[in-house]
Amino acid sequence: MIDQVPEVWLGLLVVAGAAVGATLSAGEAALARITRAAAGELAATGHRHGATVVRLVERRAAAMAGTAFVRLLAEMTAAVCLTLVVADLLPRWWQVLAVSVVLTAVLVTVVVGVSPRSVGRRNPTGVLGVLAPVIAPLAGFGAVALRVSARLRPRSPRTLEEEREERDEELRDMVDRVSESEQIEEDERELLQSVFELGRTLTREVMVPRTDMVTIDADEPLEKAITLFTRSGYSRVPVVGESTDDLRGVLYLKDVMRRVHRRQDTAGLTAADVMREPVFVPETKLVDDLLREMQAESVHIAMVVDEYGGIAGLVTIEDLLEELVGEMVDEHDRAEPEVEDLGDGTVRVPARLPVDDLGEIFGLEIDDDDVDSAGGLLAKALGKVPLPGAEVDVLGLHLVAERAEGRRRRVSTLLASRAGGPPDEEQP
Repeated sequence: MIDQVPEVWLGLLVVAGAAVGATLSAGEAALARITRAAAGELAATGHRHGATVVRLVERRAAAMAGTAFVRLLAEMTAAVCLTLVVADLLPRWWQVLAVSVVLTAVLVTVVVGVSPRSVGRRNPTGVLGVLAPVIAPLAGFGAVALRVSARLRPRSPRTLEEEREERDEELRDMVDRVSESEQIEEDERELLQSVFELGRTLTREVMVPRTDMVTIDADEPLEKAITLFTRSGYSRVPVVGESTDDLRGVLYLKDVMRRVHRRQDTAGLTAADVMREPVFVPETKLVDDLLREMQAESVHIAMVVDEYGGIAGLVTIEDLLEELVGEMVDEHDRAEPEVEDLGDGTVRVPARLPVDDLGEIFGLEIDDDDVDSAGGLLAKALGKVPLPGAEVDVLGLHLVAERAEGRRRRVSTLLASRAGGPPDEEQP
């Protein structure tokens, strides 16, 4: 039967299959690359196939599925016919196999694959403007194929999660492609990528850990609370009982000032009298879900609990927004300073200055494996989060927390001098 087929017909089928495959390969690449905005601009110019291109973009998945199916069919036809032609020309089976594999690889990768796809990626609007009438009928077939495939495929929670991951990855790739084509700016691309990452980020990754929390005891008077607010720069502080895990509530600066304004005598009032009920969230909660909840409930701060119910840290709505737009810098923040000699043996140093460099300034050897920076040395000696004005003598140095900057009000600079008293003696 095969001998009755003229070689010329087989050759024509090879050429036709390769041509159809290459054409649809370019169209498929163009469909993956083109944006809705580009399709809309094509239609707005009055292009005769502009409306068809817009419809294809709206049905992108179905159009790509139908196009891919017909492309594969054309490639297979060309490959089979090519093998038959080679079999008629060569006498031995291994010769037919070797030559057919090489020629098919060249046909599928170069003729049908790489070259047409590069054309579709470089000029998706132009390619679809020409091929839209050809691809449009295939979109209907692709839609039917997708529906049948969805019904036949078992849907499990794992499958749904995999589909979500796949969609997210496709969106990321699309954003990268659009960015490469310079249709959006780099900062816009980073913002879009941050939005995608919210669905993967856990609350514990963005929270302020309990070791960095500034808290106030429930029985502290409001006068001390105001002092704490002033020194720390925070407007909301957790209220604790016997320990950090015994969290009673959250004290708001505006509530304290409102109470002070309404009554002159606040001597009998404590933090527990003014605090609000705390909001607790698990540390495994996704950031995008938490952001929506905090917006809906008008909550600005939430306490993060671990799997055992203990306090792991706290998270504010600003922490979540920073995941989108980057670090928010306070208007009073200044650039991190270099080491500055103030005279009289006092040196202003950044809190992040390595302890080895701090020791070199004063000719001391600071041996402490638990900390790496001057700020860490101060915090360890104090046994708590340092606030501006906190001072301590440690390892022959007198350290004073000078100022706090940033939204989290971390101490940024220290005043360092040789200690006048014995080392490791905390100053009042």
